[in-house]
Amino acid sequence: MAAQRSRRWGTTVALTVVCVLVCAVAFAGAVTVLMPSTRQSRTTPAAGPLSPAPTPSFPAPSDPASTEPIPGVDTPASPPPPTPVAVTGTYECPGYSGIESKVPVSMVLRDTFVWGDDPPYQVGDGSGDINWRSDPYHKPSWYMWLHSLRWLGQGIKAATNGDRKALTHVMAIIHDWVRDNPYSWKGDIGAWEATMHRTNVLICARQAVLAGLHVRALPAQYAWLDQSLLDHARFMTDNWGGPSNHGTDESIAMFGVGCTLKRADLKSRAVERLTEAITTAIDPQGSTNEQSVGYAMFNYLLWGRATTALKRCGADPGRVIDERRRALAEWLALATKSTGELQQVGDAVRQTPQGATGTALEYAATLGRTGTKPTERTAVFDAGYVFGRTGWGETRPFAQESTYSIRFGPGRRYHGHDDHMSITYTSHGRDILIDPGHSGYQLDKWQAWTKSRAAHNVMTIPSANTASVETRLVRAAIAPTSEYYTLTDSPAPGVQRTRDVLVLKDPDLIVTLDRGQSATDQRYETLWHLAPDQKVTVQSPTKAVAAKPGDRTKTYLLQIPYRQQLPADAITVAQGQQDPVQGWYFPDIFHRMPAPVVKFNRNATSATILSAIVPAGTGESVAFTTRTVGTMFFVDLTVGRRKTTIRVLPDGRLTRIS
Repeated sequence: MAAQRSRRWGTTVALTVVCVLVCAVAFAGAVTVLMPSTRQSRTTPAAGPLSPAPTPSFPAPSDPASTEPIPGVDTPASPPPPTPVAVTGTYECPGYSGIESKVPVSMVLRDTFVWGDDPPYQVGDGSGDINWRSDPYHKPSWYMWLHSLRWLGQGIKAATNGDRKALTHVMAIIHDWVRDNPYSWKGDIGAWEATMHRTNVLICARQAVLAGLHVRALPAQYAWLDQSLLDHARFMTDNWGGPSNHGTDESIAMFGVGCTLKRADLKSRAVERLTEAITTAIDPQGSTNEQSVGYAMFNYLLWGRATTALKRCGADPGRVIDERRRALAEWLALATKSTGELQQVGDAVRQTPQGATGTALEYAATLGRTGTKPTERTAVFDAGYVFGRTGWGETRPFAQESTYSIRFGPGRRYHGHDDHMSITYTSHGRDILIDPGHSGYQLDKWQAWTKSRAAHNVMTIPSANTASVETRLVRAAIAPTSEYYTLTDSPAPGVQRTRDVLVLKDPDLIVTLDRGQSATDQRYETLWHLAPDQKVTVQSPTKAVAAKPGDRTKTYLLQIPYRQQLPADAITVAQGQQDPVQGWYFPDIFHRMPAPVVKFNRNATSATILSAIVPAGTGESVAFTTRTVGTMFFVDLTVGRRKTTIRVLPDGRLTRIS
């Protein structure tokens, strides 16, 4: 099975390969060559009765994703059950994604809404008459979740259990929304993008009426509710979000209306859209089209909910969803750091994996305690991801393994960032190089920065802050104790950028060679974003050391002189800057904290910046020497008692010699 996959895994080939730019890289000893252009494609069966996946495409006033669910903050209801799904012919209320957790029944009865870290706000007069244009904090997500009605969740649960007061009030609020927002509500972006979420709430409320009043048929006084469900289905029919998480949520909600109201046409249309979407949303290698690890986790759960909903109502989801979800679970396992958290790549908050019982993802999430151990430790995905690690805890504690990610591929879209060539790295049980995270969907300087190249571990060129571009992975190879990659792009007309990356095991460290070329003088900065608990000391033009006070580890950031004389400001540090924004970390969209960024700098038409990122114990010394033999440049690195030698060829290729 592994040989059929279009991503290339590390296996052993006992030879040394000599390559030009477009072929494999020479390593001394056993290597595996990983070239995107030569990867085999895994044969994927044609889509069965069902296949889904989407990507947002709505003419929002600003950012189309500005009101989408936020993985790790807003979850796609509960994970699908691990046991077989009973066919009941019904659509189960999917829950309220935690939006309701801060809004107890007492607040619902006072028409008071709260979301995120903003104070509660009374949006109505206490009788269920709501001002649906309320927007006190000027936040698109707050406004959208108001219109989602999910905040009524605790009131609906109480109504289900027979609380007549809660039933009367939540139905008054829902009816008020229907009256104040007549079809079509397309002109209000918050009401529009909340449609699929609100549809589920209407279904949950309908079930609460039946359960709370102990009746089988909806009383005539609530006939407006069924009409509104049909209006919502019609709206989603005419305004499908396409193959993204948004469109998938819509299709599930449309299926829910069809199942609830016994409308075969709606069920059939939803299944058709899911079938169309799945092969776009999740490719055969398990990569999603969202360009975000956080949204990959979200989609894994979302598609599980789709399968459960279809099965429960008697529809056959086919085999493609399960196949793609299994591939996605493996992808997510490789995207899980040695700390047990997901890589914070793209729009992603700090979170741990969930809902993957019995899979490789469970193994990664539980630090190897349960689940199925992945068979691969390093993978290159055509969608633009490299995930690698030193192991799965076979010869050292799981959390003491080193893990990394590298980005390349198509230009930024949906929930992606301008993070091409960026590296994240964990080692010694902690984050070494971080992605600064996701600031949310408020269109401000924070969002602009978190998506920018300046917020990632790349070589930045200020004049190249233009549109997103494609970055190619042109060389890659895996050996037992090292991995090597070359990436290249043109971030602006007349500007070229190349990064060579060598990742070592025993000692665990990363070496990069950044090269930039332009017709005019540029400010080249190779950036290294560190965790907020790190304190950085610049000890010389070639060395900075970062450590958390009192910790047992530290990180050496070495700038190794190569081909260029180091300038006076060869190493600088930025932290907590607001103009321009630099040096921050967002664990979630509600919080940010200052975090140091170490910069290796050049001012010239071209730059050649050779870096080494070396984690070490506090008692270990780290040092390097260099030498030149003919056209080859060698770096001899010492980490404690361990030594290694790196060779740099004239074309930039990096090779571990010892």
